Amino acid sequence: MLKKKWLLKPEPNPDLVCQLQQELCVHNSICKLLIQRGVNSFKKAKRFFRPTTSLLHDPMLMKNMSEAVCRINEAIKKNEKILIYGDYDVDGTTSVAMVYSFFKESYENISYYIPDRYTEGYGISIQSIDYASENNVKLIVALDCGIKAIKEVNYAREKKIDYIICDHHLPGTTIPNSIVLNPKQKKCNYPFKELSGAGVGFKLLQAFCNQNEITIERANKYIDLLAVSIGADMVPLVEENRVLAQYGIEKLNRNPSIGLNAILINAKIHGLVNMRDIGFSIGPRINAAGRISHASKAVDLLTATNEDHAKKISQEVSLNNIDRRLLDKKTTKEALSILLSDNTHQNKKSTVVHNETWHKGVLGIVCNRIQDYYYRPTIVLTKNGNDYTGSARSVKGYDIYNAINLSSDKLEAFGGHKYAAGLTVKQENLKEFTSQFEQVVEETIQEDHLSPSIEIDIELPINQIQKGLFNLLNQFEPFGVGNEQPIFKCVNVTAVKGTLRVVGKDHLKMEIMEVKNPKLRISAIAFNQVEHFDFISKGYSFDICYSLETNKWNGNQTLQANIKDIRIHS
Repeated sequence: MLKKKWLLKPEPNPDLVCQLQQELCVHNSICKLLIQRGVNSFKKAKRFFRPTTSLLHDPMLMKNMSEAVCRINEAIKKNEKILIYGDYDVDGTTSVAMVYSFFKESYENISYYIPDRYTEGYGISIQSIDYASENNVKLIVALDCGIKAIKEVNYAREKKIDYIICDHHLPGTTIPNSIVLNPKQKKCNYPFKELSGAGVGFKLLQAFCNQNEITIERANKYIDLLAVSIGADMVPLVEENRVLAQYGIEKLNRNPSIGLNAILINAKIHGLVNMRDIGFSIGPRINAAGRISHASKAVDLLTATNEDHAKKISQEVSLNNIDRRLLDKKTTKEALSILLSDNTHQNKKSTVVHNETWHKGVLGIVCNRIQDYYYRPTIVLTKNGNDYTGSARSVKGYDIYNAINLSSDKLEAFGGHKYAAGLTVKQENLKEFTSQFEQVVEETIQEDHLSPSIEIDIELPINQIQKGLFNLLNQFEPFGVGNEQPIFKCVNVTAVKGTLRVVGKDHLKMEIMEVKNPKLRISAIAFNQVEHFDFISKGYSFDICYSLETNKWNGNQTLQANIKDIRIHS
């Protein structure tokens, strides 16, 4: 693993800090964190800490929204069969569950369809259109996919099937010949561009309620599903997403849907649910259905109206998740073995690794792990028929979607975001694509991009950590891209004698204290940093960068420092 750079953010203007402190009457450190996030007045702080639905944008501002609502109303009036279609990941399955459940309340002639990850692949499939045609479907609402489905939509039109595409991925040069809802498309005046796939679907539900004089509470019943999509898909947690996520998490804690509640029980999540729980417990379980089995199982769970049924499916999905963990560890080990034996890889700017036997369902996770190890733009592929298909992940600051686009003449298909993408390449073009991709990365990446770093907000000694401060930090949630959990720096600490131990294989657990102030101490965990055990056990002092969190274990909750990196004093 590469040594991380510590980047301390510039100190905010002290006059601004002082002014904000007078207005808010809170700890100096809280004011510094707020100003770093652009919150520099009482008014902005109120909007940040207490976001309201008044901050949500009018859904009719989205291009083609009026046409979309009219087409759904027409389908309902004519009793046409509607098919709700979505991707097999968390964003896709929560989108489908949300939109399907909403319309199912008052319209019976509706069903849903999730493509098979292995036989159909990502996006709108020809198989699904044939299925729709055979079942007399007249309207398909596609969620979290479809923005590049030019051929597929044309094929559907031949079969007299209309599409409403609700997507948030970057559009290509051509837009499908259908009703398209995507804030990123040209000439769309919707003010916020970073909605999740479920977010676009939710705006459709809002518009439908508004245009048909239905109380908005009917759409808000499913806002906990939207929060899960936001957290799992890692869209920026700012502006409208922050409002939607906050209200969704409140519902998740107050009155979760039957399916999500079954997941919470199965995952043994106690206390208040947060974005960390979504990212590490809820999301992976929903994803596991599509990775190991079929993602329709996830939708079945998320649309459940019977607790016993939900409990049964939740247990199945949890077993899928266990299988997924074992599989991704095995695949990661094999991928690292291939790369470590390749003498040419060390000098490259990118990583492309493939094996025809790997399970497609875990490639995204494996790609993340390989990227973490080498810290380069990374692609992991497996054989799928006559093609190789897989996932791409980037490093901070580098647009891997653009790099793939510049190499796309060798690809069959690709799509995604700045930091994560998927792609398909024919076997005979794989070597040439790999070479071309490396060349593009080499020409466009900066050396700084290839050095992992930790961005530190402020210095916060252990003696300043108080319950009131931690309670205010919790109000910064939900955390995510654009509103990251604050990272602090503390210098010259040691482990309290007798507390240091290894947990799992690679993690350190201990209590830490400042050398200059040994009376104050805090519990700490350092994941994947076992290499420091010998030095710390011998009493060496060290510096840390860390976040503060609640440790949930066996029904108990304690404050702990999550140590992101350690620098031993030699």
